[in-house]
Amino acid sequence: MKLEVLGTGCAKCKTLEKVAKDAVAKFGGFHEVKKVDDIMEIMNYGVMSTPTLVIDGKVVSSGKSLSIDDVLELMKSNNS
Repeated sequence: MKLEVLGTGCAKCKTLEKVAKDAVAKFGGFHEVKKVDDIMEIMNYGVMSTPTLVIDGKVVSSGKSLSIDDVLELMKSNNS
């Protein structure tokens, strides 16, 4: 599973990146967390607000902070 955190570097984006990494550690297994801060790459996802969480190429959350439990739930529901 590949998680991407889209954001240009604001505090909420940095927080979501840490939360995503913590959730991956708690979830177990090998999963990649990538921080995307290139505005052109972010625009390719069609999102208008950050932070945004993308799981396996699918935008699952945009414009809000998430808890570790929120990310774990999104990972479980997208783990197919």
